[in-house]
Amino acid sequence: MDGNNRWAKQRKLPGPAGHKAGVERIRDVMRACQKEGVEVLTLFAFSSENWQRPAKEVEALMSLFQLYLQREARKLHDEGVRLQVIGRRDRFSPKILQAIEDAEALTAAGRTRLVIAADYGGQWDIANAAKALALEVAAGNRALETIDDQALHAHTQLADAPPLDLLIRTGGEYRISNFLLWQAAYAELYFSDQYWPDFNEQSLLDAAQDYYRRQRRFGLSGDQVEEVARA
Repeated sequence: MDGNNRWAKQRKLPGPAGHKAGVERIRDVMRACQKEGVEVLTLFAFSSENWQRPAKEVEALMSLFQLYLQREARKLHDEGVRLQVIGRRDRFSPKILQAIEDAEALTAAGRTRLVIAADYGGQWDIANAAKALALEVAAGNRALETIDDQALHAHTQLADAPPLDLLIRTGGEYRISNFLLWQAAYAELYFSDQYWPDFNEQSLLDAAQDYYRRQRRFGLSGDQVEEVARA
């Protein structure tokens, strides 16, 4: 969800105003996802590298994160949406940790899922999964030869989620910036020039339509995919 600061700067507003506007767009995107039957929506709210930003901006982001969790949990519960937070948790304040736990507990029975990646990094996710496997081998609970891509996937942050279909990057940048690196191996990528506060329900539907026009081959030829579709 990129472009909050640049959106605010264009309007001669302080950076936090862009982040506040960005939070409001989450409802629009969730509404579009519900229309499209999306099972899991994952939002990159705060990366492991974002701690390096100015202290005032980090403080504002943390305050917004806590407010969102406290304010939206009941609405998500009422709409049947499960909230899940992925990423490290040891660098959050006790208040934010409590807000995360309360929101996850309240919404645990939701049928669809909203995932918030906070203090998350794709490289960290892979390294953390590798470390978990190494500990199992060291403890004698796993044989080295049983480690494969499926074993590593089972220890990643979204191990219980469906395969990632579409990854959207806003803000006019053409990179994925350490987001869901493992999960994005065969995902379709979509880049939007819109800043995140301008990315609304129609923007998501446009991205979905672009996705539907693509042929996903997963290593097969186009002819093979068409043959399977006809079968």
